[in-house]
Amino acid sequence: MEIVVRSALADDVDAVHAVFCAARRAALSFLPVLHSPAADRAFLAGVIDDFHVSVAVADGEVAGFLALGPSRVEHLYVDPAHWRRGIGTRLLRAAQAARPAGLDLWVFQRNGAAIAFYERHGFQVAETTDSEGNHEREPDALMVWLGT
Repeated sequence: MEIVVRSALADDVDAVHAVFCAARRAALSFLPVLHSPAADRAFLAGVIDDFHVSVAVADGEVAGFLALGPSRVEHLYVDPAHWRRGIGTRLLRAAQAARPAGLDLWVFQRNGAAIAFYERHGFQVAETTDSEGNHEREPDALMVWLGT
């Protein structure tokens, strides 16, 4: 399987939305549904406009994406059909290379697989919350990678 990482285009919004929805259903089923599909799609179009978004294309289809801010991984989602194939690693390594001084990100505490993934890539839990700081009202954790 060939994986190509490239910058997202405005035309990628439907594919990014599909990955977002599939990954959230599979990994974050404990979260409440807060927005309609149309609202989520509009949100993701804004993410593509406002952040540096990379997409991983596997065998011609968008299989994952990462939204990168100045020092934060804002979003990282991989389609469950492509889990455990190195796509998340490729996206995260590209973000780390782009921000060698370090990165942080938020992850839900119940998402143990994501926490383990980030720990394998050098991130450590720096802070935990009781759920007051996010829309989902779900305890989360700030993870930090101190850079190279």
